[in-house]
Amino acid sequence: MAKVGNYISSSFKELKDNVTWPEWSEAQRYTIVVTIFSVIFALVTWGIDSVFEKVITGFFQFFHN
Repeated sequence: MAKVGNYISSSFKELKDNVTWPEWSEAQRYTIVVTIFSVIFALVTWGIDSVFEKVITGFFQFFHN
Protein backbone atom coordinates (compact mmCIF):
# COMPACT_ATOMS: atom_id res chain seq x y z
CA MET A 1 0.00 0.00 0.00
CA ALA A 2 2.97 2.30 0.60
CA LYS A 3 3.94 1.96 -3.07
CA VAL A 4 0.55 3.32 -4.15
CA GLY A 5 0.86 6.29 -1.80
CA ASN A 6 4.40 6.94 -3.03
CA TYR A 7 3.23 6.76 -6.65
CA ILE A 8 0.41 9.26 -6.04
CA SER A 9 2.74 11.60 -4.15
CA SER A 10 5.33 11.43 -6.92
CA SER A 11 2.67 12.05 -9.56
CA PHE A 12 1.43 15.20 -7.82
CA LYS A 13 5.00 16.43 -7.39
CA GLU A 14 5.66 15.83 -11.10
CA LEU A 15 2.51 17.74 -12.09
CA LYS A 16 3.36 20.63 -9.78
CA ASP A 17 7.06 21.01 -10.54
CA ASN A 18 7.75 19.70 -14.05
CA VAL A 19 4.61 20.31 -16.14
CA THR A 20 4.24 23.54 -18.05
CA TRP A 21 0.62 24.56 -17.72
CA PRO A 22 -1.03 26.87 -20.29
CA GLU A 23 -2.31 30.30 -19.35
CA TRP A 24 -6.00 30.42 -18.39
CA SER A 25 -6.96 32.35 -21.57
CA GLU A 26 -5.12 29.82 -23.74
CA ALA A 27 -6.86 26.91 -21.99
CA GLN A 28 -10.25 28.58 -22.56
CA ARG A 29 -9.45 29.16 -26.24
CA TYR A 30 -8.41 25.53 -26.74
CA THR A 31 -11.53 24.34 -24.94
CA ILE A 32 -13.73 26.37 -27.28
CA VAL A 33 -11.88 25.06 -30.36
CA VAL A 34 -12.20 21.44 -29.20
CA THR A 35 -15.90 21.93 -28.42
CA ILE A 36 -16.63 23.44 -31.84
CA PHE A 37 -14.79 20.67 -33.69
CA SER A 38 -16.51 18.02 -31.56
CA VAL A 39 -19.93 19.41 -32.46
CA ILE A 40 -18.98 19.63 -36.16
CA PHE A 41 -17.65 16.06 -36.12
CA ALA A 42 -20.81 14.81 -34.39
CA LEU A 43 -23.02 16.55 -36.97
CA VAL A 44 -21.01 15.14 -39.89
CA THR A 45 -21.18 11.66 -38.37
CA TRP A 46 -24.95 12.02 -37.88
CA GLY A 47 -25.35 13.21 -41.48
CA ILE A 48 -23.37 10.32 -42.93
CA ASP A 49 -25.30 7.87 -40.75
CA SER A 50 -28.60 9.33 -41.98
CA VAL A 51 -27.52 8.98 -45.62
CA PHE A 52 -26.43 5.37 -45.12
CA GLU A 53 -29.69 4.61 -43.32
CA LYS A 54 -31.69 5.89 -46.31
CA VAL A 55 -29.49 4.03 -48.81
CA ILE A 56 -29.76 0.72 -46.95
CA THR A 57 -33.51 1.14 -46.39
CA GLY A 58 -33.98 1.87 -50.11
CA PHE A 59 -31.81 -1.12 -51.04
CA PHE A 60 -33.87 -3.55 -48.96
CA GLN A 61 -37.18 -2.06 -50.13
CA PHE A 62 -36.03 -2.42 -53.75
CA PHE A 63 -35.40 -6.15 -53.32
CA HIS A 64 -38.40 -6.74 -51.05
CA ASN A 65 -40.97 -5.61 -53.62
